[in-house]
Amino acid sequence: VEAGLTAALDRKPSTRRYERILDGAAEAHLVALACGEPPAGHGAWTIKLLAEQMVVLGYCESIGRETVRRTLKKMR
Repeated sequence: VEAGLTAALDRKPSTRRYERILDGAAEAHLVALACGEPPAGHGAWTIKLLAEQMVVLGYCESIGRETVRRTLKKMR
């Protein structure tokens, strides 16, 4: 209200930046892992299994299932 109508209609660009969890090399490992054989006792890879395996293999400290999903979707 104090800044006027134009301030309400014209949004300022966001200055917030997010650090990427996976770099290009880690994304390549994720895709290779997804294309490989699933762990013993599983018929196929799941998003949760892939996320857990990426942490176990040391490619990242932690990773969410949504990050894995988006990365695989991006790579098709």
